[in-house]
Amino acid sequence: MPRVFLLLGAINGTLAVLLGAFGAHALRGHLPPGMMEVYHTANQYHFYHALGLLAVGMAAFQMPDSAALRWSGWLMLAGIVLFSGSLYALSVSGMRWLGIITPFGGTAFIIAWLLLAMAVWRIS
Repeated sequence: MPRVFLLLGAINGTLAVLLGAFGAHALRGHLPPGMMEVYHTANQYHFYHALGLLAVGMAAFQMPDSAALRWSGWLMLAGIVLFSGSLYALSVSGMRWLGIITPFGGTAFIIAWLLLAMAVWRIS
């Protein structure tokens, strides 16, 4: 389990940097300021949760059998896809209905962090 979440964290960190650079260089001036802010929020949360996946991977070395930790990692990944993914798509497409998806990703993030805390709390 540690290797999976460390790999997912590293891949998502790479994607967050690439998408941040794309936003800063290719999209600036092409998106309205409000949509650029939405894109920036997507990228910011993408990066935070790539780091969260790395934290889950590191914690998994101490707790390889923790179901709470495993769920935390998968929910962080789901949150990246749902929260950041919907905001990236909304900002470049202008399709406002995509905003309906965003709260599901935010909820996944919240539960993921709570599960991480629970897993750490249970360390004996």
